[in-house]
Amino acid sequence: MQWYFYIAILAIASQLSFLVQMYRNYCYVLKKYKIDRNWYRPKTVMIVPCKGVDSAFEKNIASFFNQDYEDFLLWFVVADKDDPAYNKLSRLKKELAGSSKARDVQIFVAGQSRSCSQKLHNLLCCYSKITEDIEVMAFADSDACIRKDWLSQIVYPLHNNKYGASSGYRWFVPAKNNLASLALSALNAKVAQLLGNTPFNQAWGGSMAITVDNFRKMGLDKIWAKTVSDDLSLTHTVKKAGLKIAYVPACLVASYESVNWSQLFEFGRRQFLITRITAPKVWLFALFSNLYSILGLWAGLLLAIYAYSSQSKHLVLFAAVPLTFFAGQLIRTILRQRMISKLLKDEQPKMKPAAAADILGSWLWSLLMLVLIIASAFGRTICWRGIKYKLIGPTETVILENK
Repeated sequence: MQWYFYIAILAIASQLSFLVQMYRNYCYVLKKYKIDRNWYRPKTVMIVPCKGVDSAFEKNIASFFNQDYEDFLLWFVVADKDDPAYNKLSRLKKELAGSSKARDVQIFVAGQSRSCSQKLHNLLCCYSKITEDIEVMAFADSDACIRKDWLSQIVYPLHNNKYGASSGYRWFVPAKNNLASLALSALNAKVAQLLGNTPFNQAWGGSMAITVDNFRKMGLDKIWAKTVSDDLSLTHTVKKAGLKIAYVPACLVASYESVNWSQLFEFGRRQFLITRITAPKVWLFALFSNLYSILGLWAGLLLAIYAYSSQSKHLVLFAAVPLTFFAGQLIRTILRQRMISKLLKDEQPKMKPAAAADILGSWLWSLLMLVLIIASAFGRTICWRGIKYKLIGPTETVILENK
């Protein structure tokens, strides 16, 4: 056999293998998301950092109060009282605390950060107030809307000592169906599909939990004091300790957002740039896997066209490569849209345009993601919620400007 036979066979086999793994993730999610987790109830503090008022802010905050979990603590934290979120949180606390199962509801003011991201500074402010009887810290973002059983679901895996932390993920539900918002939802969906019963899971800071004991043993309080990313640094530290990240399908949360193209580019570049500095191996994997997917489809298609025009006897082999890549992308897209239609059933009517855009433009979103990854290869400066940071290294961050 000629060398290109082996390359073609390897390319086809790799795509089929990846498709099988995505189907396993799909089955895992559908199997796990409905299971009740109500017997393991450690004393837990739920920490929600806030900066500004997100889309559906009141709906999201109400979902935190509405947790079906006995005797938990609900702590919100802002940088200062001038933040627009502070007054809204104060009003919602008066309205909702009386009917909540939360034993203690607090709104803390952390002050301005000097050595890490403002979000991490806010989280560490809350950590410093934790008493010895609290066993678990659960973290949620203010732009997420969570299920009533989110807290019981997110803490459940932590009873197993092989898990160092547990995590859900987000799914962008477009608040407006403009093309940039649909693209954001599709790009995020591609990442969400990678999570399942796999050692490659990454934590996401808007829906995650860790025991206080593990947090202290791993020295995350010291790591967080010098970095910009909560979840990537936590993932790296947990895996370095030989433990796993448990993915909890029931804790995949809806995030209602609308963006224009400029905001989409800024968000995507920022996410990948933070990844490049904080977790370079993850960034390289994203780059090469995305590039491989694009080349397999488009370079394979060009070779198939060449084989056809030259009447090559190997036309079937050449044609099989782009067809396999295209079919694999399409099937994976359909699988993830079927998955989310089960997990976020109430949001399904709103997500129909996003689902259609994801399926019809699956090939296009891969190209867009590659553009964002390549853009993140340059520079070290990001703007995140009005604050400009320079990322010197994984554990060194300089605040350039705080608007």
